[in-house]
Amino acid sequence: MNAATLPAEHNTFHRTERQAAVVRALQAVVPAHALLWQAEDTVPYECDGLTAYRERPLVVVLPETEAQVAAVLKACHALDVPVVARGAGTGLSGGAMPHAMGVTLSLAKFNRILKIDARSRTAVVQAGVRNLAISEAAAPQGLYYAPDPSSQIACTIGGNVAENSGGVHCLKYGLTLHNVLAVRGFTVEGEPVTFGGEALDAPGLDLLPLVVGSEGMLAVTMEVTVKLVPKPMLARCIMASFDDMRKAGDAVASVIAAGIIPAGLEMMDKPMTAAVEDFVHAGYDLSAEAILLCESDGTPEEVEEEIGRMSDVLRGCGATAIAVSRDEAERLRFWSGRKNAFPASGRISPDYMCMDSTIPRKRLADILLAIAEMEKKYGLRCANVFHAGDGNLHPLILFDANDPDQLHRCELFGADILETSVAMGGTVTGEHGVGVEKLNSMCVQFSAEENAQMFGVKAAFDTKGLLNPGKVIPTLQRCAEYGRMLVRAGALAHPELPRF
Repeated sequence: MNAATLPAEHNTFHRTERQAAVVRALQAVVPAHALLWQAEDTVPYECDGLTAYRERPLVVVLPETEAQVAAVLKACHALDVPVVARGAGTGLSGGAMPHAMGVTLSLAKFNRILKIDARSRTAVVQAGVRNLAISEAAAPQGLYYAPDPSSQIACTIGGNVAENSGGVHCLKYGLTLHNVLAVRGFTVEGEPVTFGGEALDAPGLDLLPLVVGSEGMLAVTMEVTVKLVPKPMLARCIMASFDDMRKAGDAVASVIAAGIIPAGLEMMDKPMTAAVEDFVHAGYDLSAEAILLCESDGTPEEVEEEIGRMSDVLRGCGATAIAVSRDEAERLRFWSGRKNAFPASGRISPDYMCMDSTIPRKRLADILLAIAEMEKKYGLRCANVFHAGDGNLHPLILFDANDPDQLHRCELFGADILETSVAMGGTVTGEHGVGVEKLNSMCVQFSAEENAQMFGVKAAFDTKGLLNPGKVIPTLQRCAEYGRMLVRAGALAHPELPRF
């Protein structure tokens, strides 16, 4: 066994001795100011956006050149030291949580946009470039980068590649996978590797879809070539109110069934609407049980025709009120609440845990009614906001992490949502990744044989299991133990992980 598979307390090296050895090795390949290992310096890296689970890394390294990244990987590989690559730390599944006996590799300094090519409608950017910065740089050319996670002001393209991130407009324009042409980086041994390319196809096996969404387990991303799309001539948004959750869910399915693919199709339930309205004053109907935001973009003629068709479908499904944005300012105001759902939730609760499952669109009302029953079962509130068009849920469970019992119930609540989603024909994750948060739920969705196949893919890239170990793919032992937990009921979802 190696350092990636041994818990810290059983590692053959004492933490202090291990740390000293790693620091010595890395001091030979990066400047002194690029290394952090004192407790006060490494604490800021102990978690990502999922703050319920924390671990302090052995060492944090902030390389400044690709040669330094390669050298760090080679040094860690030689010492059998785990490496966890980190971007902006905005992830919500614990994918960037450090390894207690490993190195956190920060790519924050790789933040340059290398090329904007208006003729080919592409951009070449380093992994640490913010998502929104790509669109800002391409705007003078009348172009933008379509995937738009709510965290786009801060999240980085390298993290988007790791999680296959989505966003409000991904129903029409696709996820990260559909908007990336090439990923260049390093293997765990520090060897350069490229997936995909700028041409229509690349020679050999098509490994780009394998790497996008691999959560940092197969390679370290350094540079990404993304597609750019023309900014639409016009965009308008419908805000529709419903007095019944099932009517709203049926309306989503009916819009898609009518052959309409909106630029965005989002839903918020009444608790979420109240939270965001108090925060941004978007003009939402506080009496509605659910609100739909349906956007159309394109030429003025296309938008007018599509807005009309969608409005007819929504009225036919029982919408109690329909408002259509009259100008760009009003469109942005309609969206401001949806875009600020997470910070708005932070104003009404000390903590929240954002889940990320998917279900068939026709089951939207069913899952929301099930979540309402779970609120009673676990004694916690839950506000719901989600990409309704593609069935990607984002229930935000509200709790106080300083209360161990609330954290305990929150974990059980989250696992219940994920497993109910699977039972309804969905998946345990849509765009936030598995990380550590959904490891147990992976045992519910995938068989032992399927998990073994995923481990086989991991081993083909990383024989020693050093890149982001202990994430995404549950072991047979974990799944067996989780099965026993389900029988016993009431056990912590992740008893082995350090908490607040």
